[in-house]
Amino acid sequence: MGQNLRVVTLNFWGTEPPLERRLALAIRQLQVLAPDVVCLQEVRPLDGVQGRTTAEVIAEALGFVAHYAVAVRWDGDVHPKGTGSPGGSLAKLPAGQEGVAVIAKRIADARVLPLPDARPAEARVMLSTQVDTDGGLVWVHTAHLHYRLDDGVARERQVLAIDAAIRGFGRDNTSSPQILAGDFNATPDSDEMRFLRGLTTLDGRRTHFQDAWLRLHREPGPGDGPADGITWSSENRLTRPLRSLDIDRRIDFIYVTSRKKDGRATIHDCRVVMTDREGADDICASDHYGVMADVQVVPNS
Repeated sequence: MGQNLRVVTLNFWGTEPPLERRLALAIRQLQVLAPDVVCLQEVRPLDGVQGRTTAEVIAEALGFVAHYAVAVRWDGDVHPKGTGSPGGSLAKLPAGQEGVAVIAKRIADARVLPLPDARPAEARVMLSTQVDTDGGLVWVHTAHLHYRLDDGVARERQVLAIDAAIRGFGRDNTSSPQILAGDFNATPDSDEMRFLRGLTTLDGRRTHFQDAWLRLHREPGPGDGPADGITWSSENRLTRPLRSLDIDRRIDFIYVTSRKKDGRATIHDCRVVMTDREGADDICASDHYGVMADVQVVPNS
């Protein structure tokens, strides 16, 4: 790890088929990107219930370690999102579990925070991992917020809990930068995302994180063409089963705590990644694209 910490976040889409091809495609792209940390959402055991997870498969291929946190378990009568197959049928499914994970070369500590508004088959957590970098120990957090278009109030409560927890890890002038990444299922103009950027008040509180994408790009204005930065894209055929959720949105983010006078927390690069397709069926690694950011963690010399 050098002066910058390269972080990639990706919602990996559980164990949906063709799983082996998707894993192989994700690994190949990550090997090219050479991240220091990978944050994953919708991580599941390969058998759906326990044992080796998709995060561990990816970590082993990269020569990293994975820390997995279970967010929700379900029996055969309920299932996250109320769907069990493309097209959203309510067919009874085997028991299973799902969570989030952080992959890195060295993880010194890990904490799990249950998030508000848990539902029987849709509970959410934030996984916080202390990653050992050349700039010292850096807290990297990942979360996956509620997904429904009318879940804004639930997501507001979730980001309030996330902000309070991150403040508990230290946000003074001497603290290391902190990074928050994940699938937040909300667009940048939503109240919950505007709260994280310090642009609106929730529950009488304010905070401030840098949206890594917006540090180096801009959102489209009136009359502009299609937006850049989209991670839930109509160009990705794997999004078709859930087109009712509105396609062509930027809903996957990397946030970084405020920049410091010594240069730490400066964002030097941010891109949408993991967009490669393969085969006659045009398969991507996931139904989401990923986001990559290079974040300075060593002070200016």
